[in-house]
Amino acid sequence: MKLRGRFALITGASQGLGAEIARQYVTNGASVLLCARSADKLAEQQQALAPLLASGARVVTVVGDVGEPNDVDRIFEKLRAEFPRLDILVNNAGIYGPMGNIEDVDWSEWGDAIRINLLGLVYVSRAAMPLFRAQHYGKIINISGGGAANPMPAITAYAASKAGVVRFTESLALECKNDRIDVNAIAPGALVTHMMDQLLEAGPEKVGQQFFDRMKKIADEGGTPLDVGAALCVFLGSSESDGITGKLIAAQWDRWEDWPKHLDELNASDVYTLRRITGRDRNKQWGDR
Repeated sequence: MKLRGRFALITGASQGLGAEIARQYVTNGASVLLCARSADKLAEQQQALAPLLASGARVVTVVGDVGEPNDVDRIFEKLRAEFPRLDILVNNAGIYGPMGNIEDVDWSEWGDAIRINLLGLVYVSRAAMPLFRAQHYGKIINISGGGAANPMPAITAYAASKAGVVRFTESLALECKNDRIDVNAIAPGALVTHMMDQLLEAGPEKVGQQFFDRMKKIADEGGTPLDVGAALCVFLGSSESDGITGKLIAAQWDRWEDWPKHLDELNASDVYTLRRITGRDRNKQWGDR
């Protein structure tokens, strides 16, 4: 029960990874406020989680689009009315956006991906900061995905937004470090969710044959289990991870369970961050002064 007595807000919590994070938070003792755009799916989640609640814990739901500031304001009004405080924010809501060459995709859809994946995440974090600063403690967990660390031709809105999420994570972590607010981003792995279905439905003509084939293979093999990324979110929401901040963590590949033993070394280094690679870093002698 690593999260017993803690209160969490989870966005995009009606299905996929968000739903699994909510389940693991509840089974670890947390009270959760779940938000998403589908009232029906949120109601299903609330019903499924109710039997798993720890004594005194609650599941509250609110319909809202994180890309709409008025919706976010309403979500936080609900949170203040229902919960005594906020300990953890999980920014999970996100979309792929349009797929195809940049000159061919719908421009408004491209902007929508930035609005939801980046601007929405930032605005939700902004709304949470006064609550965290007032109590001198808090946890922000941003779902970034592989689009942050690798180029994704034909899915450029997703890639650009997720790279922005990581740099925002690193910057905000420094901004609020003195208030004991930890801010981290995670890459949960290649998940077989409705977003994977959308990618495969787009087909190789839009996302490229090589990328399509790789995603199809991952989907056929089952992908990364949802509980891997959710377990990392539990760790980052718990006191075990206190002081770990400003990092991009790969749920499947990083030995994050051991990081608390190396906290000073971790925070004195730029490991697990996004950085520019110079020629010297790759033993090239011709590119740097």
